[in-house]
Amino acid sequence: DTELVRRAFAEGRYILTRDRRLLEQWRITGALLLESEKPLDQVRELVRRFGLEPSERLFSRCLVCNTEVVPASLEEVEALVPPQIRERRESFFRCPNCARVYWEGSHTRRMRSALARIFES
Repeated sequence: DTELVRRAFAEGRYILTRDRRLLEQWRITGALLLESEKPLDQVRELVRRFGLEPSERLFSRCLVCNTEVVPASLEEVEALVPPQIRERRESFFRCPNCARVYWEGSHTRRMRSALARIFES
């Protein structure tokens, strides 16, 4: 907790948490206690609390290290992508920091749809 609070303060970030004790113990002003346990409901809480608008930059960061992903050619990522994906996809992204590879697939489409519903409500 100490490192989390120190880093959030140093980087000017909010802390999003479900841990009431963390907020009581540290009396953090830049924090939001999330009420829901469900991730999509938590996103809904963030949208309402901060007045967020839909972004064109969705899915632009690595899920592992949060670095901005960059376009990659099939040749660059060929060894890291399953054969059935290589056959069906033309567009890939990779993380320049941890080398993770991403592509637009059914999960991305489902998430875009779920996020659209959140922003519509």
